[in-house]
Amino acid sequence: MYAAYFGLSQQPFSIAPDPRYLFMSERHREALAHLLYGIESGGGFVLLTGEIGAGKTTICRRFLEQIPDHARVAYIFNPKLTANDLLETICHEFGVAVSAAGPGPATIKEHLDPLNKHLLQCHAQGLHSVLIVDEAQCLTPEVLEQLRLLTNLETNERKLLQIILIGQPELRQMLARPALEQLAQRVIARFHLGALTEVETRQYVAHRLAVAGWQGPLPMTEKALRQVHRLTGGVPRRINLLCDRAMLGAYATGASTIDHRLMNQAAAEVFDRPGAEPHSERFQRPAWRWASLALAAALGALALWGATSWQRSNGAPATLSQPAPDALPATPVAATPSPALAVELPAAPAPNSAPNLASLPPGPPPVGALITDEDQAFAALGTFWNQDLSEENPCGDARQAGLQCYRIARMTANGLRQFDRPALLKLHIGGQGSGYVLATAITDQAVELRVDQQRWRMPLSALGSFWSGYYATLWRTPPGQQGRLTSGYNGPAAAWLAKQLGVLQAKGDIPADARTLKQKVEAFQRANGLDANGAASPTTLILINRAAGVEEPRLTRVSP
Repeated sequence: MYAAYFGLSQQPFSIAPDPRYLFMSERHREALAHLLYGIESGGGFVLLTGEIGAGKTTICRRFLEQIPDHARVAYIFNPKLTANDLLETICHEFGVAVSAAGPGPATIKEHLDPLNKHLLQCHAQGLHSVLIVDEAQCLTPEVLEQLRLLTNLETNERKLLQIILIGQPELRQMLARPALEQLAQRVIARFHLGALTEVETRQYVAHRLAVAGWQGPLPMTEKALRQVHRLTGGVPRRINLLCDRAMLGAYATGASTIDHRLMNQAAAEVFDRPGAEPHSERFQRPAWRWASLALAAALGALALWGATSWQRSNGAPATLSQPAPDALPATPVAATPSPALAVELPAAPAPNSAPNLASLPPGPPPVGALITDEDQAFAALGTFWNQDLSEENPCGDARQAGLQCYRIARMTANGLRQFDRPALLKLHIGGQGSGYVLATAITDQAVELRVDQQRWRMPLSALGSFWSGYYATLWRTPPGQQGRLTSGYNGPAAAWLAKQLGVLQAKGDIPADARTLKQKVEAFQRANGLDANGAASPTTLILINRAAGVEEPRLTRVSP
């Protein structure tokens, strides 16, 4: 309806699975790599989980496109089956003929025998048999146990059947139950597909608009783009719903640019939740009135005018370019050290002042205690850096203090200890809800979780049952750095980097034969289990801060 108004060939934010609009974020690519790895492994289970609308089906479609020629796939998309129905469906998918000896339906054994024979024949021909079960969180424990028993079909060399389970986060919780421990031990690879970051959300919006024919600056203000991520949580399907309604609203009201108020109103319409307070009557129109206005406008000249004049006359509220992910953020930091860079932090305690979590109540926190807004959680995190960050723009405030926000969707408990800094974790409490907590201390056995003055002790062994893997923190940028660190390692950050790595090399932490700055970065990355690509990424700089003793809050110290 609004496509002609924006000069597009079609609506860019349809939720239909059009392969032309496929957007593969870094997390999507990594999830795909896990699935492809599973095919070449020795059998067992591969687990892919993610929130509703996070792109699991997208990954599965791409996986089926890239599956090797030597793989044979059975795909089950409706897992609400009995154990016998499951075997019947698997045999049907693999083309295995099953016959019942008696008058009734075939028994489990009468399915297993020909299936085993078929899998052995495939193995003899060098073929790999793969079973994909979508929406696997709907499987009953009995059916999951039958799937586990299928992995007992094996030769001396490998399992005959590779099983890929794709489902919502509840699937991880199911497999954490003691009754399914045997199955959980056979999971050879697992990946949780988190939501898109704010940068990836912007790239996703730009990608879909470009595929639909958009050229030039994006038709959304910077604040509106930030709202897209805030209101959708970076979930692609929710992004589509929100942006589709926002563009319809702009068309219906004759707006040439989508601002944050229009985005908030679209969220109220689509998600049935309040957005920002409306500033005028036009933002109070219900969805049906937007649609009727759009239909009326389609009969007039407004669409024809807007399709041609908007792109020529308006400024550039947003561009398609993005900072390279392995470079320092392009947001300027003061070229000379400011008082904010020398902010007084809590003094480092004595080495024996390790956190004592024994007296804390066991976690997880109740769902009602979780922080629902990421910006609010970042503002709370700022207190550990003695910074008063606003809930409206905490990362912008952090930049003024020489800090940067850092987010990653696939952190582990070992990573928590390695990064060793207070952070935001996103938890999923059963089917009750999700939200953020602060991780504020860590020991070998447990992590301290905090919301305001409430604290809980979460055993590290149980954390994975509730933690999505989403991790966010703050880190201190090199003093004087302005803009990103270039591939030539120029500027104040490069000088700081060279000095810190020189100190580490003198201590023997970096080999003496690493002469250039890039070689030293690569050597440091190898020593810390990072991809040795020589890029001074935020992850690398965070760990250099820690190794160089830059004063920052630590999880391994007593919390304030």
